[in-house]
Amino acid sequence: MGLYVIAFIAFALDLARRSARATIPGAVKSAASRRAAPAEDLVFVEAGAVQSETVAAVGGSGQATATVVAPVATAGGGGGGAGPVARLTSRLEEDTHNGRAKSTSLRVAMVLTIVAWVLHLCADVLRGLAAGRVPWANMWEFSMTATLIIVGIFLVANLWSDLRYLGTFVLGFVCLVLMLATTVYYVPVVPLPPALQSYWLVIHILVAMLGTAFFALSFGLSVAQLLQVRREHRVQHELPTNLRFLGTLPGSVTLENLAYRVTIVGFICWTFTLIAGAIWAEKAWGAYWTWDTKEVWTFIVWVIYAGYIHARATRGWRGTRSSWLAIIGFSAVMFNFGIVNVFFHGLHSYSGLS
Repeated sequence: MGLYVIAFIAFALDLARRSARATIPGAVKSAASRRAAPAEDLVFVEAGAVQSETVAAVGGSGQATATVVAPVATAGGGGGGAGPVARLTSRLEEDTHNGRAKSTSLRVAMVLTIVAWVLHLCADVLRGLAAGRVPWANMWEFSMTATLIIVGIFLVANLWSDLRYLGTFVLGFVCLVLMLATTVYYVPVVPLPPALQSYWLVIHILVAMLGTAFFALSFGLSVAQLLQVRREHRVQHELPTNLRFLGTLPGSVTLENLAYRVTIVGFICWTFTLIAGAIWAEKAWGAYWTWDTKEVWTFIVWVIYAGYIHARATRGWRGTRSSWLAIIGFSAVMFNFGIVNVFFHGLHSYSGLS
């Protein structure tokens, strides 16, 4: 989990660099460009604001020239060149303009995420070998495997579309779940209860974890959409904005469309989970539906996402209303996982916790 934490920090640094890059307008030239430009092309950059001041000065030709107030004092005095502080400031500004700092942070974050995921996969496989079965028969194992799948879906999704800006959310969420699982849900390897000794354990739970992973990505995209809608509204009305990194993310409409597509895939998985669970219940307990708390909440999650897809496709629910439905849906998924599994006892009481 340590590598996940470091990758989370790298993704967070990327968001900070995005904010810095969004603060400097595109019209402002980089440090190297300004050093090579004539005096009349120079501008003064100060803490996210741009100021240019032209002072009439009588030169040999009688023309006005631009005067620039340097924000950083150079060390060494006289004409000895730029000091270390000036060189460092110039280097940081150049990185901000060219995006090198951002891409470096992203490369480090993605490499660490891939390495952490491979180690995570090895740990999950070793748990399964130690148990002699698939490693998702209790809360601890489900948490470990579900987070593995969430990170894996995030990495694969980046091959389809650049979603690296979600890295802070994905890695932060995974770290929180793993910390909770390690401190609260951990149990040693124990034999499976008779009801779980079925091939449906592989099919039903695996597809449920896939659906959860897609719903997690949809949740992150929907939160980003809400923040982007607010930023676009403030920009439209010429109001000051916070979270300047949002200016480097896709627009709210693009985020909404991405969330919708991801949700559809998750909904298909969740529908299969519901059907497979009913078939398994009939084989284990002799009834397709028993109104067990776990069954009811799984159906509630399905209804929320079905309503989200239906409302967006037929009722024209776009913008913030659709994103709130996606957020409510994932909140129901997490309630089903963290509350129903632990505090509600019934036929599905297989958390492994005493």
